[in-house]
Amino acid sequence: MSSSFGLLKEKRFGPFFWTQFLGAFNDNLFKNGLVILLAYRATTEGEGGFWINLALGLFILPFFIFSPIAGQIADKYEKAKIIRIVKVAEILIMTLGAVGFWINNNIFLIFILFLMGVHSTFFGPIKYSILPQNLKQNELVAGNAMIELGTFLAILIGTIAGGVLVEYNVHVLSFAIIGVAILGYLTSRSVPKVPIADPNLKFNYNFFSEIGALLKIAREERSVHLSILGISWFWFYGATFLSQLPNFTKYFVGGSGSVGTLLLAIFSLSIGVGSIVCEKLSKEDIELGLVPFGAFGMSVFALDLFFIKYQMPNGQLLTAGSFFKHMTFSQARIVVDLALIGVFGSFYIVPLYALIQKRGNPAHRSRLIAWLNIDNSFFIVGSTILSMGLYMLHFNTIQIFAIVAGLNFIVSLYIFLLIPEFLFRFLIWILASTIYRIEIKGKENIPASGPVVIVANHVSFIDWFIITAACRRPTRFVMDHSFFFIPVFKWFFILAKAIPIASAKENAKVKEKSFELISQELKQNQLVCIFPEGSITHNGTLSGFRPGIERILAKDPVPVVPISMYGLWGSFFSRHKGRAMSGLPRPQRRKIIVTVGAPLAPTSSAAVLEQRVQQMLSESEALVKSV
Repeated sequence: MSSSFGLLKEKRFGPFFWTQFLGAFNDNLFKNGLVILLAYRATTEGEGGFWINLALGLFILPFFIFSPIAGQIADKYEKAKIIRIVKVAEILIMTLGAVGFWINNNIFLIFILFLMGVHSTFFGPIKYSILPQNLKQNELVAGNAMIELGTFLAILIGTIAGGVLVEYNVHVLSFAIIGVAILGYLTSRSVPKVPIADPNLKFNYNFFSEIGALLKIAREERSVHLSILGISWFWFYGATFLSQLPNFTKYFVGGSGSVGTLLLAIFSLSIGVGSIVCEKLSKEDIELGLVPFGAFGMSVFALDLFFIKYQMPNGQLLTAGSFFKHMTFSQARIVVDLALIGVFGSFYIVPLYALIQKRGNPAHRSRLIAWLNIDNSFFIVGSTILSMGLYMLHFNTIQIFAIVAGLNFIVSLYIFLLIPEFLFRFLIWILASTIYRIEIKGKENIPASGPVVIVANHVSFIDWFIITAACRRPTRFVMDHSFFFIPVFKWFFILAKAIPIASAKENAKVKEKSFELISQELKQNQLVCIFPEGSITHNGTLSGFRPGIERILAKDPVPVVPISMYGLWGSFFSRHKGRAMSGLPRPQRRKIIVTVGAPLAPTSSAAVLEQRVQQMLSESEALVKSV
C-alpha cells in the first residue's frame, strides 16, 4: 500500500486533493479576512461575538437548506463533472466577494459568505463519497487523514493569508480570492471520472420528504448513524472554538489580530498533524479505539483553558512577535492546550469518517454524506445560537469553552454507551499497545457484510477482546450464563449485546432462549461468535467441539469463519496455574498470533470445524518454533 503522502502521486487522489485543498483555502482566505474585520471593527466583546457568529451561522445555513438536492445530484451524475461546475461557480462568487471588499459593505460581504456556503454545500457530498470509489478499503484511513490534513493546512494558510492581507491591503485580498478560485478550477480538470452511483435516481424536490428519505438512509446501519451524530458533535465543538478565538485572543490573551491568526493556525495545524498520527496508529485499518481517546483529550485540554490565570498586558495589544518573545508560562499553556485539542480532535474525527465510508451503502453514499452535512449544519448553527445566547447572558469566552468541554464529555459518553464497539476498541487498542503484541493473519477472510458465525478456541477470559481486534465488524459473543449474570458485570455484557448460554442440565430455558437470540442476530445480518468447546481450556489444548454449532447452522445456514488464537495460554487471563487472574500479572509484551481462516460451508460438522481450528493452531505453533 502507498503511504499517506504517496497517494498524492496517484491520479485517482492527487488532483482531487488539491482541488479540495484550494477550495478550503479560499473559504478561509475570504471568511477569516471577514471575521477579523468584524472582530476589530467592533467596540465591545459582545458586539464582536454577535457579528462573528451571525456571519458564520449564515455560512453554514445553506448546508441545511440545499444538502438534500446536493446529495441527489452527486449520486445521479458523474462526480468529476459536478466538481468542475462547482469550481466555475466559485470563480463567480469570489468576483462578487472582491466587489464587496472594494465597496466596504459588511452586509454585502456576509451575503457573499452565504453564497460560499451554497458552493460548499454542493461540493460536500462529493468530498467524502468519492474517496471509497477511488481508494482501496485499506487506504480509506490514509485518504481521510490526508483530506483532514489538507483541509486544516488550508485553514492554516488561508487564516494567515486572510489575516495578513486584510490588515495590509483589502484590495490585494480581493484579487487573491479570485486567483485561488481560478486555480481550483484548473486542478479540478484533472480529477478522473468515477462510476455514477445511481443513474436511475428520480429527483425528489420536496424538501421535507427528502429529509425523511435521507434520515432513513442514515439509519440503515446503526453504527453509521451514530457516527454521523458523533461527527456533527465534533463540528459543534470545533465551531465554538474557531468562532470564539478572535474574542479569546483580544480579551484574554491581550493579542492583536496577528496573535489570533497564530493561535488559529496552531489549532488548525495540530488537527492536520494529528490526522497523520492517527493514520499511523491505525496501522492501515479503521481503529475505532482512538475515538474515545480523542474525545477524552478534547474535554481535558479545553477545560484546562478555563483554569489558566490570565494576565492581560498593560497598554497596546501584543503582536505575534512579542507574544513569542515574552511568552509566559500561562501563554505557553494556552498554546499547548490548543495544539492538543486539535491532535485529540483528529483522533476522534478521522476514524468516524472512514467508518461511514466503509459501512455506508455505496448506492447512496453521497446522500448519506448530504445527511451528514445537514446534521453538521444543524449542530454548527446550534453552536452559533448557544454562543450568542451565552454572550447575551454575560458569560465570557473561557466560560463558554468550559461549558462546551463539559458537554463534550456528556455527549461522547452517551454515544459510546449506545455504540459500545468504540469503548471495546479503545480497551483493545490499549491492550495491543501495552500488554500484548497481536499479529493478525487473514482478517480479510471475514465477509464485509451479511450474516457470519465465527468459531474459535477458548483459551482465556479476554478471548473476546482478541477476536474483536481481528473483526472490524460489530460482533455478538455467546458466553457462559454463569459469568453473564454476575451482578457487577451484567450491565457491561448487556451493553456489549452478549448472548448468555447454558447447558440443558443447568438451565434449559436459558439454552433455548440463547439459540433464539443467535438466530435473530443472524437474520439481521450480524456477526456472531461462539466458542464450541463450551468452556475455557484447563490444559492449553483444544477440547472437542460440541454439537450446538451444528444446530445453529441447521437453522441458519450461513458462512462459518474459523479463528485460532495462539500465545494466550500461560497469560495472566488463562488457567495455566489452575485459576485465572490469580496473583499479580507479569510485565511482558506477550505475542499473540490470531489466524482467521477462509469461510467454511454451513454444512460443516463440529468435528470438521474443530479439525480446521486445530490445524491453524498447529501452523502458528510451528511458525513460532521456527523463529
